Amino acid sequence: MEATTLSISPFISTSCNPNNNPHCNNHRLHLFNSSSFNHKPLQFHSTYTRIVKAQAVDEDYELKQVKDMAAARKRWDALIREGKVNVLTPKEAGYAIQLFGKTLLDVRPSTEHEKAWVKGSTWIPIFDVDTQLDAGTLSRKVTSYMMGGWWSGVPTLSFDNQFISKVIEKFQNDTDLIVACQKGLRSLVACELLYNAGYRNLFWVQGGLEAAEEEDLEREGSQPFKLAGIGGLSGFLGWTDQQRAQAAKEGWGYRLVFTARLIGVVLAADALFLGVQQAARYLQDIRAN
Repeated sequence: MEATTLSISPFISTSCNPNNNPHCNNHRLHLFNSSSFNHKPLQFHSTYTRIVKAQAVDEDYELKQVKDMAAARKRWDALIREGKVNVLTPKEAGYAIQLFGKTLLDVRPSTEHEKAWVKGSTWIPIFDVDTQLDAGTLSRKVTSYMMGGWWSGVPTLSFDNQFISKVIEKFQNDTDLIVACQKGLRSLVACELLYNAGYRNLFWVQGGLEAAEEEDLEREGSQPFKLAGIGGLSGFLGWTDQQRAQAAKEGWGYRLVFTARLIGVVLAADALFLGVQQAARYLQDIRAN
C-alpha cells in the first residue's frame, strides 16, 4: 500500500504506512554558504546576499507551511466526515471513561500534562519539549521566544518519532482509544497517525481538555484543565481568556492576586530602569575622572 505523507510542522514530515512501522522523521536543514573575501566591501555584500537568500527561503517555507496545514485540515475533516474517527465532547468522553472504562490517551507535552491530567489516563506525548542543544534547535528556540514565546510561554516542541511504537507497546489496534490534547489539534494529528497504523476504534475529544468543565472529567493535578495550556508573562499576569473566565467565576479574590503581580512587575521594571540610569551616570563619572 502506498504510504501517505503527513506534514506536521515546519521541521517535520512523517510518512505513515500501515503495513509496517508507520513513522519516520525527516529533518532537512538548508545552509547557505558564500565565499569569504578579504575585501571589506565584498564581505558586506556577501553577508547581505546570504541574509536576502535566507529571508527568501523563510518566506517560501512559511508559504509551504500554510499549504501543508490546509491539506492536513482537509484530511482530518475527511477522517471525521467518513466516520473513521468518532467525535466526542469532553462530557461524553467523561461518560465513556467513567461508565464504560474506556481509555483516554493524553498526547499533550509534559508542560501541559504536569499541571492537570485525567485520572487513569495514559500519557504518550506526540510532541514534547525539545531538549536538544544543537545549533538548529537553539535557533528555533530563540526565534520562538522572540516571536511571542516570552508572552505565551509556549515552548519549542519536537515530534516524537517513536509515538506510534509507544502506543503499540501499550494498546492493541482493536482497543477503543479516546485521544485528547489541550485544544484538539495535536490529537487530530495523533488520530491520523493511529488510523494509518491500523487503529480503527478512535475517538477524538473536540476542543481538547481546555473545553472541559471541571465536572466533565475526573482531574488530577494542581491546575484546572482550562489553565493547563497557559504560561509565560501573560499567564503570570492573568491576561489570558481562560484566566478572565476563571476570574469571573472566582470573584475579586482571584483578580487581586494578578493585580498584585502586575504592580510588582511595574515596580520591578521601574527599579531596573532607575538602576540602569544610575549605572550609566556612574560610568560617565569614572570616564570623566
